[in-house]
Amino acid sequence: MLRLFVSVLAIVGLVAGAVHAASDDVPSYGVKIPKAVGDPHPEGNEFMRINHMNLLKHDRTDTLRLGDRTIEFSLKGCVACHAVNGVKGEPLGYEDPQYFCRVCHDYVAIKIDCFTCHKSTPDEDILNRLLKAQNAQLSPADEARQDAELAAYIKGVTENTGDQVVQRQDETNEVAQ
Repeated sequence: MLRLFVSVLAIVGLVAGAVHAASDDVPSYGVKIPKAVGDPHPEGNEFMRINHMNLLKHDRTDTLRLGDRTIEFSLKGCVACHAVNGVKGEPLGYEDPQYFCRVCHDYVAIKIDCFTCHKSTPDEDILNRLLKAQNAQLSPADEARQDAELAAYIKGVTENTGDQVVQRQDETNEVAQ
């Protein structure tokens, strides 16, 4: 009788897990990542999930140690695009467990120290520009320029820091048939 109970329980668990894994709300790795307000990353979300720390470290080095204040991609921009609003419609700060960065970092037990110095809520002017840009269409020439700038930026990250940046999955993993 105990074997039958354990077997039924195991089957129910497997079915429930499969239904949960097929759900659109929660990805297979178990964390529901809040939606961003800006355009998707041109290099892909998976690329950013894997490489965001290398990109942030690169920009930190260029800004703090080399004095370059012309960095196009900044932590301020990340915070603005990935702002999560609370129940009152105000952007949540880092102290809230639903804050964008904390959702994944808490899940994998990685401490973030960015917000001991940096502001964790977006500046209104950056947020408004992102929302306006989301509604505007880029010309093909502007898209090509942005792609070229992004490629140069990523190349600079790997050359200047020595960190290995993982390429987009669709570029590196050709489907073998």
